[in-house]
Amino acid sequence: MPVNKMTDSEIEIKACYTAEDLVALDLNHDRPGQFPYTRGVQPDMYRGKLWTMRQYAGFSTAEESNKRYHYLLSQGVMGLSVAFDLPTQIGYDSDHALSEGEVGKVGVAIDSLEDMELLFKDIELEKVSTSMTINATGFILLAMYVALAKRQGADLNKITGTIQNDILKEYAARGTYIYPPKPSMRIITDIFEWCSTSLPKWNTISISGYHIREAGSTAVQEIAFTLSNGKAYVEAALAKGLDINVFGKRLSFFFNAHNNLFEEVAKFRAARKMWARIMKDLGATDEKAMMLRFHTQTGGATLTAQQPLNNISRVTIQTLAAVLGGTQSLHTNGYDEALSLPTEEAARIALRTQQIVAFESGAPDTVDPLAGSYFVESLTAEVENKAWELLNKITAMGGSVSAIEQGFMQEEIARSAFEYQRNIENGDKIIVGVNKFTIDKENPVPGFKIDDSIRQLQTAKLAELKSKRNQTKVDQCLSAIKAAAAGSSNLMPLVVEAVETYCTLGEIADTLRQVYGEHK
Repeated sequence: MPVNKMTDSEIEIKACYTAEDLVALDLNHDRPGQFPYTRGVQPDMYRGKLWTMRQYAGFSTAEESNKRYHYLLSQGVMGLSVAFDLPTQIGYDSDHALSEGEVGKVGVAIDSLEDMELLFKDIELEKVSTSMTINATGFILLAMYVALAKRQGADLNKITGTIQNDILKEYAARGTYIYPPKPSMRIITDIFEWCSTSLPKWNTISISGYHIREAGSTAVQEIAFTLSNGKAYVEAALAKGLDINVFGKRLSFFFNAHNNLFEEVAKFRAARKMWARIMKDLGATDEKAMMLRFHTQTGGATLTAQQPLNNISRVTIQTLAAVLGGTQSLHTNGYDEALSLPTEEAARIALRTQQIVAFESGAPDTVDPLAGSYFVESLTAEVENKAWELLNKITAMGGSVSAIEQGFMQEEIARSAFEYQRNIENGDKIIVGVNKFTIDKENPVPGFKIDDSIRQLQTAKLAELKSKRNQTKVDQCLSAIKAAAAGSSNLMPLVVEAVETYCTLGEIADTLRQVYGEHK
């Protein structure tokens, strides 16, 4: 008896697919650039414009990260993607006791506008699209970016980029939250409202399935939970009286690309179709407000410390999945990231992988090249159906916030992660170089480590900053933020003014802690 083949989402794969499998799917009406956008959000997709090639980078100090950004821009990167260290992500300045051992380690340390000025030194913000992976303190980093753009004399109507700003997935999968869900949602809707008039081309949220997948979810869970979270943000904005046809155009998504090429392509196609229907049901009438636009990052959890050069092949497959699935933006991981931050060589090879797919593979030459495939169309329908089942279950529970508070998403992800690991350990799932095709001795790969002295440098910079700023103005700005947080005024103008006065990230975050408390 032949063994049944299953995807990690427990979708059975038949030995052969035929035209009969497509009869019930009614694919004749699907056109790229038309509702429900299964085949892509643009009629000509990459024939008109390639996806934005990003490289996620940030480490040590702002000065050191700035050097890497200039290098990446010189190598053909089209957009920057900023990684922030853990203290920055959870609202602590580098000199805080809880920051010890973490400053500059997993990203760049940003304590004040002064650091932001150094991070983007000699980079014109009007001419580069910047993505910032930051959530709980996203509003503060966005304020710093805007303050810097103003100092450069940039036209804020031309500033483009994305702030992740997705707090719900932090409660479900990642853990870098500060405030409880309700005030966190209020901050997010303040950003939606303020950007709609003050920063109209900025993507106000990147609703992230990436970290849900990294935590161990399946492809189906990734899109079901992510789209459910997206729906919760839209409903919160509607409750505040915002126009879905305005803020809906500035929503973007962030997905993971794993190794199962065809399931990943089907996932991206199904997600577009589902989001279009969700937005239409919520009242969107503008086509652009129904389009799911997304950034993709290749799967960090798929990288192995064993035989790390094998990761180049994995990243290539994942790059193809993202491109064949119609991504708008892409970051490719370095082959050495299971061991350390990526070296310059690894970052360059990762970028070259995108460039080879773009200019040598032929994959971008036609729109949705796998459309009509008996297998891919059937798999897209299967992924969609399973994702709707899960999403409808969350809706019946009262939506994402309620499902998270009840632990439903967390338990589902944990179960899938356990099953995946068990299958690796019992050999049902082969990971090349890990549980099969291993070698006795491996050549060491040079790592890239961050020195603990970075905290001392940042602490000294903070002390100097505080000695020369106008403390009276600082106190006034923080008091104004506290009053607005306790009331209903939009926080963003006050936070922009505060960072311009050189209030630090930690001071602003602590001011809101006094009002909102911390989520436990």
